[in-house]
Amino acid sequence: MARVLFGVCGGIAAYKAVEVVRLATAAGHSVRVVQTESAERFVGRATFEAITGAPVLVSEWEHDPARGTYPGERSSGHAPISHLELVRRADAFAIVPASANTLAKLAAGLADNLLTSAALASGAPLVLAPAMNDRMWSHPATRANVATLRERGAHVLEPGVGALASRGEWGAGRLPDPSVVLEAVEAALGVAARPGGGEGAGAIRGLRVLVTAGGTREPIDAVRFVGNRSSGRMGFALAEEAARRGAEVVVVAANVALDRAPGIRHVEVSTAAELAEATRAELARADVLLMAAAVADFRPSAAEAGKIEKAGRHGLALALEPTEDVLAAASSQRREGQTIVGFAAEHGPGALARAREKLDRKRLDAVVVNDVSGEGIGFDALDNEVTILTAAGERGIPRASKPEVARAILDAVGELRAQTSGTGPQPPTANGLPTDGPPDASASGAATPPRTTAGPEVHERP
Repeated sequence: MARVLFGVCGGIAAYKAVEVVRLATAAGHSVRVVQTESAERFVGRATFEAITGAPVLVSEWEHDPARGTYPGERSSGHAPISHLELVRRADAFAIVPASANTLAKLAAGLADNLLTSAALASGAPLVLAPAMNDRMWSHPATRANVATLRERGAHVLEPGVGALASRGEWGAGRLPDPSVVLEAVEAALGVAARPGGGEGAGAIRGLRVLVTAGGTREPIDAVRFVGNRSSGRMGFALAEEAARRGAEVVVVAANVALDRAPGIRHVEVSTAAELAEATRAELARADVLLMAAAVADFRPSAAEAGKIEKAGRHGLALALEPTEDVLAAASSQRREGQTIVGFAAEHGPGALARAREKLDRKRLDAVVVNDVSGEGIGFDALDNEVTILTAAGERGIPRASKPEVARAILDAVGELRAQTSGTGPQPPTANGLPTDGPPDASASGAATPPRTTAGPEVHERP
């Protein structure tokens, strides 16, 4: 199907790269492998050669018996420079695992071994699957390097959370499941790792999708807050479905106590202000915004630094002020080609009319509305029942599990993308290595209009 070059760095997770390579060859891809010298201390080149049927290279100075070709290709009549020919022919370059050291080298544009030289010479989509100790992953230097690589177009997976190599240690740093890594590679290739949904589902592949999920909490004092019952299930289902269809997904998660799926980047927030700031920061790079979070409309005007004591009080009056309308702000600063979908949690008669008014007033591409007065759907429930409103009409989605509803919503978004001129999926950038120009910042800095809705418990999104 495609020619994939895998780079393997030194680290205990290198043994999982064997399974990633096996899955890639089983899926029909033609695979070559380059290793760092330290990677050979964990997995010998003979293992990868047995799986791929092709020689593995470690040094720039060694001869490539295959002369830069991939399994199934005819060898050229001359002996090219190995790493240049390998990357010239590659349709994708994946580094699995990507160590903290290699991430730093890639961000700086260094080329001091075969793997980093190949990466610097590559024009193919670059997929990075980090694996390291949790303290190394969370270090500001590593986070800055990852941000730099993402800005340049690299597909950087989020490591999994769990037991680490050091006995008794637990945290973020595990290599994602091999099947997840392969899905990310195939997404970068534009190949559907698994079938999507209905008509227009393919229009999601290769896009950057931003999802907000959960419910914000607005502090009253050090221990109390104004909040809502949103669990984040709907937003997480949307994120996982978008990732399954080959999108690069970021979730701004507000107080969500659900497992984080590997391969999806999560930005953790608590308040409406934090959610607004995170959404603004991520929106410039997004092709699609799915605003599924339940953002509080009002917050206490002044939160107490300590705990408000009950003793001697006969009651407590709160002065509330409006929070920022994150969805309206996103719509006002949208750039050409972005698709913005709002979510409306309505209650009782007139739900569709109120949601359609929001669609028009906020200039959205679609609004997903559900009536939270129904038993067993909406907030903190496993099922949902929604209606998708667009300028062209409406589509009812009967009660189903939230993953099933997410598939229907992504089908609709894909159809919007496919039907709208100039908003189809954009090809991935060449790689995540240094370029001559700065990252695009055309969508930043827009002003935010004042909010007008009333009531601290009027939450607009499920």
